[in-house]
This record gives sequence, C-alpha cells and structure tokens, in this order.
Amino acid sequence: MFTWAWTMIAVPAVVAGLLLVAGKLSDAWGHLLATAAVFWSFAIAVCLFAEQLLAPATERAVSANLYTWFTVGQWDFQVGLLVDQLSILFAMLITGVGGLIHVYSIGYMSHDPRRRRFFAYLNLFIAAMLLLVLADNYLVLFVGWEGVGLASYLLISFWQHRPAAAAAGTKAFVMNRVGDLGMLMAISTMLAMFGSSKFTEVNAGAAGTEPMWATLIGLFLLLGACGKSAQVPLQAWLLDAMEGPTPVSALIHAATMVTAGVYLVVRSHALFEAAPIAQLAVVIVATVTLLAGAWIGTSQDDIKKVLAGSTMSQIGYMMLAAGIGPAGYAFAIFHLITHGFFKANMFLGAGSVMHGMNDDVNMRHYGGLSKAMKVTFLTFAMGYLAIIGFPFFSGYFSKDHIIEAAFADNTFIGICALIGAGITAFYMTRLMLMTFFGEERWLPGVHPHESPKVMTIPLIVLAVFSVGIGAVMNFWIQTWLEPALGIHAHELSLVPTPVGWMTMAVVALGVVAAWLVFGRSSIPVVAPATNNPVTLAGRNVLFGDQVNDFLFVTPAVALASAVDTTDAKGIDTAVDGLGRAFLGLSTQLRRLQTGYARSYALTMVVGVLLVGAVLILNLVG
Repeated sequence: MFTWAWTMIAVPAVVAGLLLVAGKLSDAWGHLLATAAVFWSFAIAVCLFAEQLLAPATERAVSANLYTWFTVGQWDFQVGLLVDQLSILFAMLITGVGGLIHVYSIGYMSHDPRRRRFFAYLNLFIAAMLLLVLADNYLVLFVGWEGVGLASYLLISFWQHRPAAAAAGTKAFVMNRVGDLGMLMAISTMLAMFGSSKFTEVNAGAAGTEPMWATLIGLFLLLGACGKSAQVPLQAWLLDAMEGPTPVSALIHAATMVTAGVYLVVRSHALFEAAPIAQLAVVIVATVTLLAGAWIGTSQDDIKKVLAGSTMSQIGYMMLAAGIGPAGYAFAIFHLITHGFFKANMFLGAGSVMHGMNDDVNMRHYGGLSKAMKVTFLTFAMGYLAIIGFPFFSGYFSKDHIIEAAFADNTFIGICALIGAGITAFYMTRLMLMTFFGEERWLPGVHPHESPKVMTIPLIVLAVFSVGIGAVMNFWIQTWLEPALGIHAHELSLVPTPVGWMTMAVVALGVVAAWLVFGRSSIPVVAPATNNPVTLAGRNVLFGDQVNDFLFVTPAVALASAVDTTDAKGIDTAVDGLGRAFLGLSTQLRRLQTGYARSYALTMVVGVLLVGAVLILNLVG
C-alpha cells in the first residue's frame, strides 16, 4: 500500500489543476470531483494506518525516495515520503476533517458563482498540507509549507471584491513570509551543519551539535512555527482571516495550517532537545499565546473571531506541550487531533448559524437559537463541552494531560495553563449563552432556520468524534508515537489526578462566572462603550496591528522614505549633474566642428606651432 502513498498528494493536486484549467466546463461537477479526490486520499491514509497497526512496532515507519530533485555540488536532494506513526495521524486528520469540510462546502457555497474555483483551492490546500506532513526532509517540507501559504492566501481572499477580505489575505501572506524566512535560515543552517536536510540525518547529528548552533536552528524553526501557527508575535493575521468563507476558517483553524507549526516542532524534537534555550523559548511563546488568545476570546462579539481567538489559545497549549519535551510530545499531538475535530465542528456550526441568520456574525443579534436550529445547537454543544474539558469528552483527556505536564515541568507555567482553562470555559460559555440561549435579539427580516442535510451531516460526524475520540486515543497515543518520537509511555488513568480535579474546579468557576455575567441579564444589541482597559485591549485584539505598525511598518516606511529622498536628491542629483556637465562640455567641443577645411587647417597649424614651441623650450632647457 505504501506504493500508493504518493497518490494522497497527487490526486487532489491534479484535480485542483484540472478544475482551474477546465474553467466553467467543470462548474456542474467540479465540486463533486474535488470532494471525491479528498476521500480518495483519506481512504489511502486509512489503509496505510491499518497496515501499520498490523505490522511490528519497529517496521511501521516506511520511507522512500521518489526521484532526484536536483544536485548541487556535494548535495543530492531527493523528493521522498515518510509514512510513520506521526505523519499518518496527520494524514488521516487532514483528509478526514478536510473531506467533511468539502461535503459541508457543497451546501455552504451552493449559490456562489465561483464554487468550482473554491473547491480547486481547497484541493490545492489539502495537497500542500499532505506534502508538508509526509515529506521525509525539510526541503520538501518547505515546498508544502509554501504551498499552504499560497493556498491560504487564495482562500482567505476568495471574496476579493470585499476590500477587507483582500486585505486579510495579503496580511496573512505577508506575515507568514516573516516566519518563512526563519524556515529558510533553519534549513540553510542544517545543510551547513549536517550536510543534509533529511529528518533521519538531522536527528542523528543533532545530539553532537554545539549548543549554540542547535539553539540557532531551534529559534529559526520557532520563528517559522509562529508564523504558520499564529503564535505571538506573528498572530495578528489570524482573526482577520475570518473574512474568508467559513469552511476556510474551519480548514485553516482546525486540522491543517495552524497545526503545521506544532508538527514542525515535534518533528524536530531532537534539535530542540539539544537546545534547552530554544525549548524554553517555545514554552514562553506558547504560554503567552494561550493566555493572549483566551483574552481575545472574552471580548469579541463576532462568533468566528471568538473561535479564532480560541484556536490561537489551543494551539498555544499544543506548542507548550511540544516545548516541555519528551513528557509532552504525545500530548501535543493528542490535543492537536481532538482539537481538529471539535474546532472544525464549532467553526462549521458557526457557519450553520450564519446560514440561518442571513450571514450575520454578531452574537449580539442572536439569542434563542437552540429551538430554531436544534441540530446545529446540539452538535455545537458537543464541541463546547469538549473544548472546556467536560469530563470524558475529548478535551478532558488531551488538554488536562498538557496542564499536568506543565505543572510537572514548572509550577508557574502550570498555573498559567490552568488560568487559560478557566478563561476558555468563560468565553466559550459566553458564546453559548449569547448564541443559543436567552431572549431573541434577531434583526428585522431574519428568520432562523436549520441548515440542509449536506451541512448538518458533517456536523453530526464531527460531534461524535468530539465526544469519543479522546477516550479512544487516551490509552494508546503514547505507545503509538513512542518509536517516532523517542518517548517512553507511562500509564494514564481515567481517574482524575489532583491537578485534574483542580482543573475541573477552575473550569466550573469559569462557566459559573460567564452565567452570572451573561446568563441572568439581557444582552444589549450594541456593545456598550467601556473604558475598561482589559476589555478595550481584547476588543482591539491586544493592539497587535498597532504594535506591528509601531515596531515594523512605521520604521520601514520611514526608512523607505529616507532611501527615496537620498535617491532622488542625492544619487539622482549627482548623476543628473554629471550628465549636465558632460552636455555642457560637449556643447563647447561641438563648436570646434565647423565643417570648414580652412578652420581645420588653421587648427592643425596652431597645433604644430605649439608642439614645436614645446620641443624648442625643452631643448633650450
């Protein structure tokens, strides 16, 4: 079956190209072909996973070079695939959740005249993400990394006739290029240090690397991860990305793009273990991000932006686990997978709410939707219970393990992770109360209604996984990933630990606090003005854009203006002045060219006399 692995990437990539080339000829069936392509990839991934389950643990990882890409000097670069315990989990998540998002999009985008193009971009995104996680070396991974960046730009700005969408796509593209610079520097340093970019050779050489070089590579990789996974300080693009169609938000924020940074750090575990400073940097960035994302989630009224802030926070938990080291790697992947299901569930649920509310995203215009949209409400509630860590739902297992690992590593970091869990319970309960409960605050002319089955069936499937995937994975995820990550599995119990009980208590306090604030009183249709600095900062996304403008954009514009002034008034003036000087000189010399033979004869006579005079003076002297 491994010989078919390349088709996981090739089929959606070819279909994307076909739909773009065929144009309007494929409008009637393009969305169906694109959806079938993703389910083909999912079927191959499941078959490969089944083969791995039946194979001995030491023989589950299979790597093969497909062809020679190029050769430069001593470096021979191969295009190869690696199907191991880590990459196959990502492949199934990407294609499984991605396939459900494709099905949902058939209904969600049914009235869009450019639906075929939208599905082509979705397929391109899936293909690029699969290349990223299945590559056996960093250089091929980087090709997928850039492909994801391109596809995300095309999807976020899909409705480019809206200035906000066009600007959001450009912003995401530019900010990700900053992280990509870190990736390029990391790969270049690997080639200089190890003579290769293959995972096996880099990991083998990492242990003997000088700490300075290992730290440098680790920090470069962290910069790349911050860009793709919207970690501080490269997080400002994430909320703006909500301008894209809702299925894009689910695809980017659940199972694909934002998880790429987590995959990168975990896949590069040998380098980070050789660089404690880089590991500490990952932990610090992740801790700040999980709290910052939660803070943003408490103050937004746009349902999709609340979920985007939540994504930022949950990815922070994953990065925290990855930064902790061997004790956290498996939990980072565990939470990544559970989050992929329950967050896709909630994003698509938000799209279902928007579908029934005339595309209104303001939660202050909702209320009482639990009766009007029962399927959407029940499935969304499953995602809500999972993300807050309600006992025995998926998040209860994955996120609580991260909090326990954080306490074991550093008490202060553990307390921060615990606070984040309480804030998550607060803002997610706020979302539930403002959207599905309380009085109806619908705008005139709005008549909420349930979405069609092509949209609700994916919600039901995702809700089932939001409930049960955590319990299923809890007892085997560590053992499964042990060969790929070099970790040592330890027994996990269903009985809460003291930290687990404390986490549940903090979560309960967050739920109660949200109910006291938003569940017992009327919610104004317009957000009340406030001078509270905490609320203002949250509403303004912690002033991320303003900080970037102050630190980077304004100095860059000033530098560009100074360069332009120097060029215009300095270099251009000097060049123009030199040109004018030669023009004046040539004008004077031109006067000697009269065209009369007698003038030239006189000039020659004068020249001969002058030469003769000089010679006579030299002889006399």
